Amino acid sequence: MIRIALFEDINEIRELLTETIQNSEGLFMAGAYANANDALKIMKRDRPDVVLMDIQMPGVSGIEAVRTIKLNFPNIQVLMQTVFEDNARIFAAICAGASGYILKDASPERYLEAIMEVAAGGAPMSPVIARKVLTMFQGQNPPSPKEEYHELSLTEQKILGCLVRGLSYKLIADECKISPSTVNFHLKNIYRKLHVNSATEAISKALRQQMTK
Repeated sequence: MIRIALFEDINEIRELLTETIQNSEGLFMAGAYANANDALKIMKRDRPDVVLMDIQMPGVSGIEAVRTIKLNFPNIQVLMQTVFEDNARIFAAICAGASGYILKDASPERYLEAIMEVAAGGAPMSPVIARKVLTMFQGQNPPSPKEEYHELSLTEQKILGCLVRGLSYKLIADECKISPSTVNFHLKNIYRKLHVNSATEAISKALRQQMTK
């Protein structure tokens, strides 16, 4: 049984997700909250395996909450809920240690799939976010020589390209002639590389330039 804690300040979304999770076999809704102000207390009480975290909430932001949760409970997997326009916040959440991402307009079925994926050690990434990550790594705004930076391998680039095309993990595995677990391994590696790079001003500069185009 996968225990879920949900942080979402919009009542309608919180209620819909709560109902979806409660009616799904193998999932248990440990608690649903309108803010993350008491995230640590909630983690200790609810003992979730997966946290669904809204990226922007009143009080403590989702990004701050992820950072705190991962620092104190590194084994808890955090799945960020984002919207298309949240460019800067998406990458800030990567820095904070988010395990995966889902867009808020995703279907209930896709939400359940993403929860299962992240609970199994996967790294869900939507086509929209994959495109943003791929664009950043294509060197439009490379970091300065002082910053540690790791380029994506050809396989990692291909996997992101497949995600941009909307392929499932299984289809990506077939196309790249690797196993689905290896797809997840490469996605985790991509996140790791973003962790290295995203703590720098290079990302902020890149995002600012993209937003002004």
